[in-house]
Amino acid sequence: MVFRGTKGAVLPVKSVRDWQKRRAEILRAMQEIMGPLPEKRKRCPLDVKIEEEVDCGDYVRRFLTYVSEPGSRVPAYLLVPKSVLAGKIKARGVLCLHQTHRLGQKVVVGLGNSPNDEYGVELVKRGYVCLAPPYPLLADYNPDLKALGYPSGTMKAIWDNIRGLDLLESLPFVKRGAFGVIGHSLGGHNAIFTAVFDERIKVIVSSCGFDSFVDYYGGDPEVWKPEHGWCQTRYMPRLAKYAGRLDDLPFDFTELIGALAPRNVFINAPLGDTNFKSRSVDAIANAALPVFELYRAPKNLRVEHPDCGHLFPREVRAMAYKLFDNHLK
Repeated sequence: MVFRGTKGAVLPVKSVRDWQKRRAEILRAMQEIMGPLPEKRKRCPLDVKIEEEVDCGDYVRRFLTYVSEPGSRVPAYLLVPKSVLAGKIKARGVLCLHQTHRLGQKVVVGLGNSPNDEYGVELVKRGYVCLAPPYPLLADYNPDLKALGYPSGTMKAIWDNIRGLDLLESLPFVKRGAFGVIGHSLGGHNAIFTAVFDERIKVIVSSCGFDSFVDYYGGDPEVWKPEHGWCQTRYMPRLAKYAGRLDDLPFDFTELIGALAPRNVFINAPLGDTNFKSRSVDAIANAALPVFELYRAPKNLRVEHPDCGHLFPREVRAMAYKLFDNHLK
């Protein structure tokens, strides 16, 4: 762990204060690739509109839209326990981020016949208010990234998610100040990216969401061409310029996981995942662990390795939900 001192010298990280300087460098590097985090002027009124409400027994499912920035309205699902709507209690909010799927956020709320993805449904039944926003350029959500000023779909997703947290904070039945985020695959790294930029998120659950950029598909140069792999418009096109020289990348997931410290981070990395390799995940977690140790919170970084493929199995989801219960409720 190193950071640059006031005169540009590379120095070892010896304290939390040193790490905060390194963390600021990481955020700058992310924005070099993803584009800048939008300025406060884009934090316009949310203008939430409920388009549909469905009674689902113990909870209500609302399909709504909100304005994340001028010229961009986001369609999302909100799941609310009926006990919360009755005004008896306030609940914690969780962002539930979907994987790459033709139905987008619908799979998270039980509308996609994909039981391993229905963490929104499972969490609302545990008493959480769950917001499931879409990812740009998937399913029926197609914002004009260029017109809105985004060089990557990744940063647009981050901003939509941050405004989703603003939406949750605006609800009278949601407790403010501490949120969770959970996601599988695309949702797994979307959760990490968002939490790095928004420290209101206190518990991060990432399933099958990453390995090192260097290890991604064995470093196959084909996946680093424009509009392939991580370099697609909906992800981070600027990464394509690092094809053939991945060691020069300005950040990797080691830095991102470290940037989440000392918050609670739960990672599902199945042994049989052929998309993101579990051994690479372990190397990242081991390299990031010293940051958590700086904060005297090494137990806040946890990795599970179920014996399955690219899945978020029931028993591992149960572990993640217990983490939410322990640290949010």
